[in-house]
Amino acid sequence: MIRPHPTTRRPVALLRRVAVTAIGLTLLAAGLTTTPAAAAPGGKATTAGSFVDSTPVPGGFASWSELLRLQQRMNTAADRITKVAERSPNSGFAGIVADPTTRHLQVYWKGEPPASLVATARATVATKVLPAAYSQRELLAAADRLRAKAGNEITTVGPRADGAGLLVGTQDGLLGATALAGVPVTVQTGVAAAPATRWDDTAPWWGGAAWRNATTGGGCSTGFGVFQGGSARILSAAHCGNINNAATDPTGQSMGIVGTRNAGTDTLLLSGSSGGRVFNNSTAANGDVVSEFSNQVIGASASQVGNWVCTSGAYSGTRCSIQVKARNLCINVRDFGQVCGQVQAENTTRTNAVGQGDSGGPVEIVNAANTLQVWATGTNTAIDDTFTSTACTGYVKTGRVCAWRFYYEDIFSGMAGVGASGVVLG
Repeated sequence: MIRPHPTTRRPVALLRRVAVTAIGLTLLAAGLTTTPAAAAPGGKATTAGSFVDSTPVPGGFASWSELLRLQQRMNTAADRITKVAERSPNSGFAGIVADPTTRHLQVYWKGEPPASLVATARATVATKVLPAAYSQRELLAAADRLRAKAGNEITTVGPRADGAGLLVGTQDGLLGATALAGVPVTVQTGVAAAPATRWDDTAPWWGGAAWRNATTGGGCSTGFGVFQGGSARILSAAHCGNINNAATDPTGQSMGIVGTRNAGTDTLLLSGSSGGRVFNNSTAANGDVVSEFSNQVIGASASQVGNWVCTSGAYSGTRCSIQVKARNLCINVRDFGQVCGQVQAENTTRTNAVGQGDSGGPVEIVNAANTLQVWATGTNTAIDDTFTSTACTGYVKTGRVCAWRFYYEDIFSGMAGVGASGVVLG
């Protein structure tokens, strides 16, 4: 876990803020003494604002709505292809890149894909089918072999979206990685991961708010509201607490206890009731919070490689210009263990994406049809604080560590890990 004032470095660390130190992929938790420079005004901000429209639009699009409309069509087609491929044990499906700036959905397949599947995709969005050397199933098996043999020498591993081999993250390089895996390996050296109002919320609790572990003193962020057994619970990161730990907001108001926890997906559920909104804010060029509001959650959506997403941690505030680089990863978090179902993403401006205290906070896709609404797509897990450390933004800009590369748990695998059946809608 990462602390406010790290004195050592490790390969992987989680995103909560605590009083101890870790290196590499760092968990995003925060120390109990940390307070925001300017706390949010009291009361529930039921009015919404657009946090993405003030961010420069990439790829020559006239607006974020235009980019997001294309991305949404790409993701719809990608979901259909993925579901069909998963039903076939011998499918040659390798992966998908859904980067709207390329104007084409790129589908990678080993062998010939079903013609009807391609036709259905092309009816939704311009689609290119490209050859792949390996299927996703073959690469996931190779990733398992490599994790078993390499152990802590690797920080991340998962299939490349183009089916060419594995994407492997290490701090210093890994000799013989291809021989160990049995497939070609693309090694990212200098990769690490570390554990990463909002400040006076009330029930039903919203995503992106600050919460404190009253048992350990650590600080984290709330994720999306989700249903478990018919009850609305609060999603967050497993490294933020253990079963029966008491949770409060920063003012000491009870948010229940940690009732369900799964370290393998780094997700937990707080027993307090949750609502279908998330805190967000507009941001000045220097990362300061300009105004705070909340946004309606309209559903859950998997994020594809190439997608543009935003984060909303209680400490860093809302951050956009973030692009997905890989998915289906397993990451090796020092002093915590392996976490699978992870997505790697980077802030393309090389400014802060998330930081300590943002653990468990929402990763969201903005609705193309209405930029005041969001889709739930993930939960913050870890930052690469060793190699992509940068200045912090938001409510607490000093005394913590932030980074432009980070990892988050896919919303669907995260919910499955704690027995949640779906997100709470606003």
